[in-house]
Amino acid sequence: MAELSDIANEFARGEIDEFIENEDERKEIIDLYAAASPDMQDIAATVLEGDNDKSDELTKQALDNGVTALTVMDDGLIAGMAIVGIKFRENFIFVPEVLACARAMKAGMAHIEPILSASGVEPIGRVLMGTVKGDLHDIGKNLCIMMLRGAGFVVIDLGVDTSPDDFLEAVDKENANLIGMSALLTTTMPNMGKTIELFIDEDKRDDVKFMVGGAPVTPEFADDMGADAYGDSAVECVEVAKSLLKKNASA
Repeated sequence: MAELSDIANEFARGEIDEFIENEDERKEIIDLYAAASPDMQDIAATVLEGDNDKSDELTKQALDNGVTALTVMDDGLIAGMAIVGIKFRENFIFVPEVLACARAMKAGMAHIEPILSASGVEPIGRVLMGTVKGDLHDIGKNLCIMMLRGAGFVVIDLGVDTSPDDFLEAVDKENANLIGMSALLTTTMPNMGKTIELFIDEDKRDDVKFMVGGAPVTPEFADDMGADAYGDSAVECVEVAKSLLKKNASA
């Protein structure tokens, strides 16, 4: 079993020691980092520190040294954001800090995405993401998009103020099998249900799975409106999306 002392990067080790309190999560994160090379731990640390320039530099350097794009993405960039997601969920950090970390991840992903596209790696799935009609907030949605893309999904960003008709039209156009809807205002939350109702009316409901999130959204609200799943963070969004695809495959 891996120990905290097995992690070479001092900053990452300190972050885990200070902020990962749940024993199961702590074990999982320690195992993840201990299995990664010191170079990948260094990349993860640049994400944790929100250091765009260093993330860019170390990601390029690792790729130039022959490390695969998937390894850099999984063991470096995504490993960093995994801790960021937990810290955000537990209120150790807030939106400005998360955005800084997300920008550092994005700097590294700028080198990764072209390689994955050129290699013809089959995407896990195709996801439509949009903030619902009447709502102009997009920070949470954008974080989810970044995490989903990092995990191997093709994500089509419909932006903000997305109407039910916009979602319906995009599903056919983009051949998407998942839809993610976000809302920050309680007044716009009902538009999630209206979108699902439109898919039912158009006999399209069985073609896609709906996942929803946002500060005022709850699991109970998601159930009431007929969504397939709820996620409360960008990190959880990835796990929710993967779970929904497994249900699709076994249906």
